[in-house]
Amino acid sequence: MAIIGYARVSTQDQHLTGQLEALTAAGATTIFREKISGARADRPQLGKLMASLKAGDVVLVTKLDRLGRSTRELLDLIERIGKADASFRSLGDPLWDTSSSQGRLLSTLLAAIAEFERDLIKERTGEGRKRAQAAGVKFGRKPKLSDYQRKEA
Repeated sequence: MAIIGYARVSTQDQHLTGQLEALTAAGATTIFREKISGARADRPQLGKLMASLKAGDVVLVTKLDRLGRSTRELLDLIERIGKADASFRSLGDPLWDTSSSQGRLLSTLLAAIAEFERDLIKERTGEGRKRAQAAGVKFGRKPKLSDYQRKEA
């Protein structure tokens, strides 16, 4: 079992020092670090961390927003950590400890809420699309060819 830290800052002007000190003090033996926006899906160090996980490992961050920018992304990453038989802990958010039953409950509840929200969005956008089509709105790109050109082709 290893405690693996993940430290991230969004810009080159920010410093990882505070996160690195907190993660080391909490027992992290390996720390993956990057200076990259959390909005980017391609975070190479996070990918390496996820690929290195073994059963019993603990992924440790100083705050939830260091791991994922959105609730959905955060929950997806925590689920992937769980599938690797590892757990997740946030130093700044003590309830987020998936090795405890409370942390697992919190993750499950938030995942259910996020799924419910996705379904509501899908329903609303589908209804809006139907109303627009009924009002004569055409979807897709405008044709590049004229009627004459299409007939000729």
